[in-house]
Amino acid sequence: MPRQREETGQGKSARGFASMDEEKQRAIASKGGHASHEKGTAHEFTPEEAREAGRKGGQVAHERGTAHEFTSEEAREAGRKGGQVAHQKGTAHEFTSEEAREAGRKGGKAAHEKGTAHEFTSEEAREAGRKGGKASHGGGREEEGGEGEGRAH
Repeated sequence: MPRQREETGQGKSARGFASMDEEKQRAIASKGGHASHEKGTAHEFTPEEAREAGRKGGQVAHERGTAHEFTSEEAREAGRKGGQVAHQKGTAHEFTSEEAREAGRKGGKAAHEKGTAHEFTSEEAREAGRKGGKASHGGGREEEGGEGEGRAH
């Protein structure tokens, strides 16, 4: 005579992985992940696969209302860390000036739409412009032959 499956009140089996609480499932999945990495059989995501997985996960989290809303400081810190790692690994994307302008434009537009944009005082705007001009004209480096020699001011 075949064994009867134990049923819960919701019509699901009381046995197996799916019936375990989330913490136990995570612990088992984590062990499997560690083992596959040690064996060298773990799937290594391409940057495109990782981006797509992150996009899908973020979309689901937002739909469920469980997504973490980053403060601007947390977002800056996450971006800084990600950039450091990418540069250390040699996988950082080097932006052209046009790509950098476009990224800044999109970020500024989104911040204004969300109401989180920083409104610069005229003094802050002057200082940012001065620094940007100095950087784009090589102002941060000493000229050959000493500071300022051979260059009209």
